[in-house]
Amino acid sequence: MVRYGALVTSMLFVASVSATHGQQTPSPPAAVKDGDEVAPRGARVARDVKYGEWRKLCFNAAGAKTLCRTSITGTLGTGQTAVRIDLVEREDGTARLQLFLPVGMYLQAGVKLSVDQMEVHRLPYTWCVTNMCIAANVADPKLLEEMDGGKSLSIVTVDTSILTVTTSVPLDRFATVRKGAPALTLDQAIDE
Repeated sequence: MVRYGALVTSMLFVASVSATHGQQTPSPPAAVKDGDEVAPRGARVARDVKYGEWRKLCFNAAGAKTLCRTSITGTLGTGQTAVRIDLVEREDGTARLQLFLPVGMYLQAGVKLSVDQMEVHRLPYTWCVTNMCIAANVADPKLLEEMDGGKSLSIVTVDTSILTVTTSVPLDRFATVRKGAPALTLDQAIDE
């Protein structure tokens, strides 16, 4: 019993010394809800994001099926890319959705997408480079259908402060651009 009391006393002493020297104890990790979803500590809206126009580019490589990329980029006032969305569709009907987001996100949380506040679709982060992280997966046909008929795509991420960050991407021209002719087609021929 004496040893236990001495241990508690020394722990209290260390805690009080740390507090008097201005050291802060680390905050507890975010609570984890059902499964592996993070319980955010708060929320904020990414307000300064300005979106360009949807644009479709296609690529024809010799011997390969045509690949088209329908994209939109949102930038901050500084010119830095805040978000870029690429829908990559192949001639064989396969499609992949990719989101390019700045570093500094809580990667384990992934990204949540919803069109006009309907069903939530999730994308996991797949890799990061120096200035961007990419969340990507096979495009859910239901999500693409919702995007074709929707007004706004909500993107929800979690930052490293465990705050949700939300932005809304306009979809008013998405279906027209996606289903229309490409703005540019690049052909690559392989010379023998």
